[in-house]
Amino acid sequence: MLAVLAPGQGAQKPGMLTDWLELPGAEPFFRWAGAIADADLLTLGTTGDAEAIRDTAVTQPLVVAMSLFVARELGGLPGPVPHTPSTGRDVVITGHSVGELTAAALAGVLSVEAAIALTAVRGRAMAAACARTPTGMSAVMGGDPEEVAAKLAEHGLTPANVNGGGQVVAAGPLDGLAALKDDPPARARVVPLSVAGAFHTPYMAPAREQLEALVGGLRPADPSRLLLSNADGAAVPSGPEVVSRLVSQVTSPVRFDACLTTLRELGVTAAIELPPAGALAGLAKREWKGAGIDVLAVGSPADLDRARELIDAERGRAEATHLPDWRVVVSPVRGTVSPAEVAEGTHVPAGSPLGRIRGRREEVNVSAGYDGVLAEWLVQEGDRVDAGDPIARLYPEVTE
Repeated sequence: MLAVLAPGQGAQKPGMLTDWLELPGAEPFFRWAGAIADADLLTLGTTGDAEAIRDTAVTQPLVVAMSLFVARELGGLPGPVPHTPSTGRDVVITGHSVGELTAAALAGVLSVEAAIALTAVRGRAMAAACARTPTGMSAVMGGDPEEVAAKLAEHGLTPANVNGGGQVVAAGPLDGLAALKDDPPARARVVPLSVAGAFHTPYMAPAREQLEALVGGLRPADPSRLLLSNADGAAVPSGPEVVSRLVSQVTSPVRFDACLTTLRELGVTAAIELPPAGALAGLAKREWKGAGIDVLAVGSPADLDRARELIDAERGRAEATHLPDWRVVVSPVRGTVSPAEVAEGTHVPAGSPLGRIRGRREEVNVSAGYDGVLAEWLVQEGDRVDAGDPIARLYPEVTE
């Protein structure tokens, strides 16, 4: 299975579009995307300095447009893909923060135009929310997770991004971030981030309200590829739910660690990070160390051939792989299970919700990673499970 990772804000770099403009159709694409976003993305991506591309209002559509352009170069945009053994269900897509809008377009939920337009509105709304109260974000790398959480709470900060690979991003008032820098958790390093405010916290509530008032005009399609959500790492089965989650994530933490866990459990064998690449590939390599997963950050046009090789290799592996007689769905975390009301013998498309695990600190959705028939429930309401315990058994079902 191949994973496609779409980066979010913070991945941008001055001049990041320059090398890509050598490719046929690149300049018209970014002019067109800029017209949709009401921003000069072409100039920003070539001659804009670090301060110019730090502006949330323009950075978000710039990052999403760049990822979508390169996805097009790799043959992954746009259009529905049926969930069959050799296509849809052997590709899984996830994005980080605003990268979820890229992922929604790649999964066929939103058109390219809708994804860029919604990203532009999101960026402007979040920039306006940032201007209301001085806030920021800092990366906390290393340390004991419980000690990190306690230290953030001590300084009135929120774990806005739990990224995996030993990285948590703290968000909140600037004085709290300064105090965290001066008093970091044991064995942890704190690095202030060049962002405009406390994203994915209640400080972004005005932006969320703007998006809620807008998305009713969208007509999202159901995902045609397996699409994981930042909320909990679960696959999202319907277009309306994808859009709902895109809105709610503005004020909710990004659980990219949960996405990385789900990808590993799905049996991902290779992952490609779209540009501006590097951050997510680094997190994946640290989180999956020793798992034998090939991770590529597409940093320049020179990486396209290697990306195509990975895509072709995964396609060939999928075509040659014999489907097992059955598959087991396992719990991603420890907690109490609440199975979905799905009868044994029911066909469940990839991404269908199969229940929820309630732990002491969080609730995690569980979904079908593959098309199949629910052969047998292995748990019942209220059962306690550990991470990795079996929940249900599926018989694979091939759609011709």
